[in-house]
Amino acid sequence: MNNSTSSSVSKPTKPTSVLPHPTPSLRQLYLIGKKLGQGQFGTTYLCVEKSTGLEYACKSIPKRKLFCKEDYEDVWREIQIMHHLSEHPNVVRIKGAYEDAVFVHIVMELCAGGELFDRIVQKGHYTERKAACLIKTIVGVVEGCHSLGVMHRDLKPENFLFSNADEEDTTLKATDFGLSIFYKPGQAFSEVVGSPYYVAPEVLLKHYGPEADVWSAGVILYILLSGVPPFWAETEAGIFREILKGRLDLDSDPWPCISESAKDLIKKMLERDPKKRLSAHEVLCHTWILDDKVAPDKPLDSAVLSRLKHFSAMNKIKKMALRVIAEKMSEEEIGGLKELFKMIDTDNSGTITFEELKDGLRRVGSELMESEIKALMDAADIDNSGTIDYGEFLAATMHLNKMEREENLISAFSFFDKDDSGFITIDELQQACRQFGLSEVHLDEMIKEIDQNNDGQIDYSEFAAMMRKGNAGGVGRRTMRNSLNLHLGEALKLGDH
Repeated sequence: MNNSTSSSVSKPTKPTSVLPHPTPSLRQLYLIGKKLGQGQFGTTYLCVEKSTGLEYACKSIPKRKLFCKEDYEDVWREIQIMHHLSEHPNVVRIKGAYEDAVFVHIVMELCAGGELFDRIVQKGHYTERKAACLIKTIVGVVEGCHSLGVMHRDLKPENFLFSNADEEDTTLKATDFGLSIFYKPGQAFSEVVGSPYYVAPEVLLKHYGPEADVWSAGVILYILLSGVPPFWAETEAGIFREILKGRLDLDSDPWPCISESAKDLIKKMLERDPKKRLSAHEVLCHTWILDDKVAPDKPLDSAVLSRLKHFSAMNKIKKMALRVIAEKMSEEEIGGLKELFKMIDTDNSGTITFEELKDGLRRVGSELMESEIKALMDAADIDNSGTIDYGEFLAATMHLNKMEREENLISAFSFFDKDDSGFITIDELQQACRQFGLSEVHLDEMIKEIDQNNDGQIDYSEFAAMMRKGNAGGVGRRTMRNSLNLHLGEALKLGDH
């Protein structure tokens, strides 16, 4: 029987699930409460975790709105990107994703303070100091995204939430990464996405990169200071025409009362040529943003670089434990780092060479000397093969809070504790070192440092204390807050290579 003609024109089948694995039912774990908001694809509800009584927000996306394979991939990518960015202090933290026959649910931190949009409407516009403070946070998120290889593509005041309703100085957090995408430096996109007032001219011209996020942040700044968008018309087509014309009004009221420095920054963020537009980092270095009026003379470390530096300062046991934890991470949690690895591994060999690391760090704005990059390379190259493989990269760039989780610490401890005695002995550590191709020198000294009760072995509480030591407010987090330039020499002096 030959039915090849009918099958050749049949439609490609739509996937049935977004997540690559089954999950528990959302309602087993959470009580669903009132509706908090309605987006283009999903509805957000208040939900309460039954085991703790803690409140979260749950975005429920009906699968009937996902028409094709690409729609399913978009939701999966949104979940991966939220995990990838979840340690940034100004990004809404994801708690977990669940799926049933009808919905995909994303459970995340609850921000009860409402949208930035509503506060702008309420206030009319902000003082320059307050606007500078808000835009510093918004562009800090953009810089955090870009340094991890993510473009947001839908920055607008509605996508920033305040964590608390009653405090004036409550934290502002970015949400809704539904249009966000992983990108490689130099890669151009053509899909027209975003929201009318905030979309950059090059997006409308269908050839753009991450610079479009800075334009959108510039539009937000213009609105914060004046209360109106810079490009306005009655219809969507009219708004797009105004954006493409690009006549920027910085003369009519209230602009005569606004400082030249603020206007200078707006002009540079709303520069029509993306190549001449300020990068997120350059915006953060602008004198109007900086409180102390002194721009730092050195670019901030990218998130990748700061994590590599922190990893290089760890002892061997901690490095091996991280490698074990990295291997147990779920696909949604490591998807972002996988994209980052692919970005640096330009020849797709599955390993990163010294040249690829040097080139990758240069592309994310690092200005390290060859000897410094070599030292980082040696630190991440756990098995001394001369290259960094995928597992080593995950271990070195995984955010520190992942290793502080109880379940991850337990699985790492049991990896070392081969005989399940509840203790890690020097023999077991030597065995693990051999497994990872590490030298066994100085292990006895390391045990002495960790072994608080001096019984010659490491119990779980001593292991957990060693893993958590020196992580609070660690390099990754402080770099995101733009307050740290860690000198490599200091990190490597602490290291044990």
